[in-house]
Amino acid sequence: MINPTPDFNQPRSLERRLKFGVWSFLGVSILMFGVSAAAAVLQIQITPKCNGTAVQPGSLRYQSAAGESFSITRVSYLLSDFALQRNDGSWLELSNAVAWLDLGENRDTFRLENVPAGDYRALHFALGLGTNLNHADTTQFPARHPLNPNFNGLYWSWQGGYIFLALEGLWRNADGALDGWAYHLARDSSCTRIILAAPLEITNLTRLELDFDLATLLHAPHPLSFAKDGSSTHSRPGDPVAAALLANLPGAFRVHHISALTGAEIQAIYPKPLYLPKIYTPYRFEMGATFPIPDLPRDNPLITERVDLGRTLFFEKQLSRNDRQSCADCHQVTSALGDHQPVAIGAEGQTGTRNAMPLFNLAWKKSFFWDGRAASLREQALQPIQNPLEMHEALTNVVAKLAGARYDYSTAFTRAFGSPEITPEKIGLALEQYVLVQTSFNSKFDRVQRGEEQFTKDEQRGFELFATEYDPRRGQYGADCFHCHGGPLFQSQGFANNGLDDVFPDPGRAKVTGNTNDLGKFAVPSLRNIALTAPYMHDGRFTNLDQVIEHYATGVKRSPTLDPNIAKHPDGGLPLTPADKHALVAFLKTLTDERYQGE
Repeated sequence: MINPTPDFNQPRSLERRLKFGVWSFLGVSILMFGVSAAAAVLQIQITPKCNGTAVQPGSLRYQSAAGESFSITRVSYLLSDFALQRNDGSWLELSNAVAWLDLGENRDTFRLENVPAGDYRALHFALGLGTNLNHADTTQFPARHPLNPNFNGLYWSWQGGYIFLALEGLWRNADGALDGWAYHLARDSSCTRIILAAPLEITNLTRLELDFDLATLLHAPHPLSFAKDGSSTHSRPGDPVAAALLANLPGAFRVHHISALTGAEIQAIYPKPLYLPKIYTPYRFEMGATFPIPDLPRDNPLITERVDLGRTLFFEKQLSRNDRQSCADCHQVTSALGDHQPVAIGAEGQTGTRNAMPLFNLAWKKSFFWDGRAASLREQALQPIQNPLEMHEALTNVVAKLAGARYDYSTAFTRAFGSPEITPEKIGLALEQYVLVQTSFNSKFDRVQRGEEQFTKDEQRGFELFATEYDPRRGQYGADCFHCHGGPLFQSQGFANNGLDDVFPDPGRAKVTGNTNDLGKFAVPSLRNIALTAPYMHDGRFTNLDQVIEHYATGVKRSPTLDPNIAKHPDGGLPLTPADKHALVAFLKTLTDERYQGE
């Protein structure tokens, strides 16, 4: 569940050390502490609704109080400060309980554990975080903790603190065109307590279902109009949109249903390590000191023997049909494990359809490829081998070739897996480990953050533009980059249409989900090492960073799936001056990790 103390859900042999701005820990035996059979559990499910029915993401079916049609594409929020009121009127505080819920991630349920059995008459919680939690050291939170920034995507990084509630979507303006709207509640003063009457008889397993009505949040008692009141808020002091949302918030939550859980519903399943040899060496995983703890695979704990095998396989040309191409040929060290070709070129000279993505810091990603079709790196690693446009080889042939290779793969597989047997599954597991440990965290930007270097004037101006929103109503004229490329990783877990096209020859994420709301959406990559990973975008259409910045200034094309954080800007893009553009490029170049430069 949801305990922010740093010993919950951490690697058992964590042994985490700080040296020269780098965290390292042993990535073996990741365990979670279960709930004892005697502990009472209150499971809370919260369903975002609008006028009593479940929210349909991306549908322009909703109406503001001013009659404006709008859609909802993002609902993401943090809850804390849970307590149950006893029948005598006293409150049972459930300390350290925190929950993150997200419509797009289908996260609508969490559990309050170790709740004393008994009768209660009310529940209270806060939307948001108290001051201590809001400004806590984010590197302490384990991988699946609700406050791990890489997990929830709600941390404001260099501005400090979390976004408590992120609501985003599109709306149709008076001219009939689609604009974006983005309401972000944040800052300590926005933490809001919700009190609900809820007659609860908590025995062992109890479910409480709540509704979160967004129509109430946007309409009552203070109705909001995107045209009149503004289409964005970042909760700056005196912001009337934020004030209206805070006034409306307490009435937006309602009790829907109370019932009992079955034993099966409460059981958590934690996978055992796959093929762990009797003798192994834990691999010391290194990352930036400001990075959140990654959610490493629990069934494939990092061991040196498996990482070494993965490295050998990564450079093995026999993975391809004609023995002429390895993974490393399309993921080169001097390109930050990316490729300088606009689109990938296969082993037999075939032209692919997308740019080869860089392979660093993937330990913090939840899905892979531009369209997110692979849910794990082991799955991702095997697909290019079989793809006719890439390495074009059958996995059965790969197994046979490795078994007969000059290199002693039998011994290497025995060391890594406890058996000489070579299988496609083990190949995927080994490649997954090698890619997982490719981390990047020592750029000029990082050294500036540690106080070891200083930005130039242009770099500092570029950072300010990067980290500031564009909101003329509030006197903010930044480049608004941080919404999609925030935090120390400079990436997000999401998929976005960034206005490259208004018709989509490549459907992007929609090809995987079958959902037209995902047309033109692609994974949001990291901006670390961006100066080394040209050409840019999923199809490699931009050859340099100047062209990328120019796109966001003048080239954005509107479509129904354009990301709301871009759609809220003027037609075409942001009004950046030549000096602004130069400064942004200067800042982006500070994200280069020298380990990839000139090797």
